[in-house]
Amino acid sequence: MATVMEIIQGISQVAANSYDGAKDEEGKRKETGLKRDKEVPLRDKRVIDGFTIKMHGGNKMCVAYTTEVLATELLASKGKYEDMLLQDVADIVSFIKKEYRKVTGNSLSLKEIKETEPRMEVIQTSRVRTEVKVMVDYEITDLPSPQDEKDSFREKALKGMEKWLMLSNDKRPQNDTRKPEKKD
Repeated sequence: MATVMEIIQGISQVAANSYDGAKDEEGKRKETGLKRDKEVPLRDKRVIDGFTIKMHGGNKMCVAYTTEVLATELLASKGKYEDMLLQDVADIVSFIKKEYRKVTGNSLSLKEIKETEPRMEVIQTSRVRTEVKVMVDYEITDLPSPQDEKDSFREKALKGMEKWLMLSNDKRPQNDTRKPEKKD
């Protein structure tokens, strides 16, 4: 089983390998699950989207996906836009898992935390454009929970203190020339 540091370094390397224009070993463009992966003709605007990975709470990871949306796209989706955004996040998580396996040789198991619903922020940047940010929390099941780590650290510390206390005795060393103290 990988250590906490190895898992976090692997996830960090996955994020580093997902820049716009990244290529795989064969020289092909990496498919990260973002809209910018699709070919865009020169006459069209460039698709602006991306994702970030944040670690928090010990074994929790937040995947934040940001994209720019035209008001016409929102109207055309007829209320299904949230589902489309969540599918984009699922594609990103799939990319993270695949890339993690390539980088480390191990699998990464992520479980969506159902207690926290996906958070969405919609910021209107103009009358035509809107920026949308979706944040979904996942639990990395390979990592121990912080409480388990605290308990194991506490057990080690107590065992070490007991061992140290067992070393004490009332004997004086042979080279000690001080007069013995009176005990009351």
